[in-house]
Amino acid sequence: MTRECAPPASGSGSPLSGSVLAEAAVVFIVVLSIHAAVWDRYSWCAVALAVQAFYVQYKWDRLLQQGSAVFQFRMSANSGLLPASVVMPLLGLVMKERCQAAGNPYFERFGIVVAATGMAVALFSSVLALGITRPVPTNTCVISGLAGGIIIYIMKHSLSVGEVIEVLEVLLIFVYLNMILLYLLPRCFTPGEALLVLGGISFMLNQLIKRSLTVVESQGDPLDFFLLVVVVGMVLMGIFFSTLFVFMDSGTWASSIFFHLMTCVLGLGVVLPWLHRLIRRNPLLWLFQFLFQTETRVYLLAYWSLLATLACLVVLYQNAKRSSSESKKHQAPTIARKYFHFIVVATYIPGIIFDRPLLYVAATVCLAVFIFLEYVRYFRIKPLGHTLRGLLSLFLDERDSGPLILTHIYLLLGMSLPIWLVPRPCTQKGSLGGARALVPYAGVLAVGVGDTVASIFGSTMGEIRWPGTKKTFEGTMTSIFAQIISVALILIFDSGVDLNYSYAWILGSISTVSLLEAYTTQIDNLLLPLYLLILLMA
Repeated sequence: MTRECAPPASGSGSPLSGSVLAEAAVVFIVVLSIHAAVWDRYSWCAVALAVQAFYVQYKWDRLLQQGSAVFQFRMSANSGLLPASVVMPLLGLVMKERCQAAGNPYFERFGIVVAATGMAVALFSSVLALGITRPVPTNTCVISGLAGGIIIYIMKHSLSVGEVIEVLEVLLIFVYLNMILLYLLPRCFTPGEALLVLGGISFMLNQLIKRSLTVVESQGDPLDFFLLVVVVGMVLMGIFFSTLFVFMDSGTWASSIFFHLMTCVLGLGVVLPWLHRLIRRNPLLWLFQFLFQTETRVYLLAYWSLLATLACLVVLYQNAKRSSSESKKHQAPTIARKYFHFIVVATYIPGIIFDRPLLYVAATVCLAVFIFLEYVRYFRIKPLGHTLRGLLSLFLDERDSGPLILTHIYLLLGMSLPIWLVPRPCTQKGSLGGARALVPYAGVLAVGVGDTVASIFGSTMGEIRWPGTKKTFEGTMTSIFAQIISVALILIFDSGVDLNYSYAWILGSISTVSLLEAYTTQIDNLLLPLYLLILLMA
């Protein structure tokens, strides 16, 4: 059977259509479940957005097949517009509900802004596809126009003037980031992945600018400021060096020395002062005191250092096997790539149980290190650039078709987003009871356990394939079973988790996300934890 991501030869009659419809059906199950749980005017907007994204997605797919999509997108998958379009709106809705239940009006309004921003950037992506499609798809334009009109009308009467301006600011940043990053990084994203990743970065950049300008009134958590400054700083550093190395060869020693010097200048002269302005203390001293504040944190850091060393040894061992084999094109098998999933699970579970703030900061630092090393590899910065290219090429798969290797960064993001995204003021006083108690474990369950087990058992024992994909029924079933066993183990070892008999919702959420894993061609390391997070919070 052909894999879902194989490019079809034609439009609606292609083998791709059945699997895309199955993926869309799973997404609509999630959207309607959240709509039934929330049931307000914002959830109706999410339903309208999903309907128009379903129709526009076919236009994006046809543009990709014809090579008429303006930018060069990843071709080993469909556009993914529908599953990506609803993530931010649904996340904002469930965030609003949780913060409303916790009696926190500030974060309740923040959730509404997140939902409105997600709808705005999704509608822009739809308008972009419709604008470049020839001939103009009249029926799809009518459907998209009606949905957009409903969303704009409801949001106009729900948002304050300041909130509308904030949404428009994020949309403007998103447009410019699309033009810059999709030009600099061809074939790294599908339209849906670009919507998800660049939409998130745009929102974070706008939040950082907003909080920097109102620092006197700002009383935010230093952990949140640390995440915002690190992520935005790394993205801006990448754009700076990408522009710079257009005019000079990045592989020379002179360029490499300049790269390291400018990294120090940007870090010490821009990032640290920016963070100092926000947290009102020395960032390095604050970070040192935070990391070594308790004995438990010292033990966790030592344990994580051992796991990081083990991961490096796995990379070196697999490359040594390639060097000793006859074929230099040897690629690491699926099971070897999943070793890193096991290591990440072993990293995150103790952090979630014993010290979530430490895990929050450690994941942020690890993300900065991963991005920095990818810059070194991509620009061939001496002395490690060529070495990293050789070591990491062993673990490439069909999703790494562009100049960047992003799968390991997506794995880190998928595990960390459930820790980063839930507003801590809305998780106090038992507001995360029932299925919501598993929200921090969404990445561990969906990616660390579910995706890993599905991949291993599906590739080794699977025989019955889901229609239109290479994924197997046996892999999906063992994935669901393994996640249920993991939930039982979490109940045993984490005394803070009390499910309050919400087992049916948990089973339904896990099963739905596992079905999405079977049919989606998007980056599952990023998409699956977000969907499980949304369902568990609802």
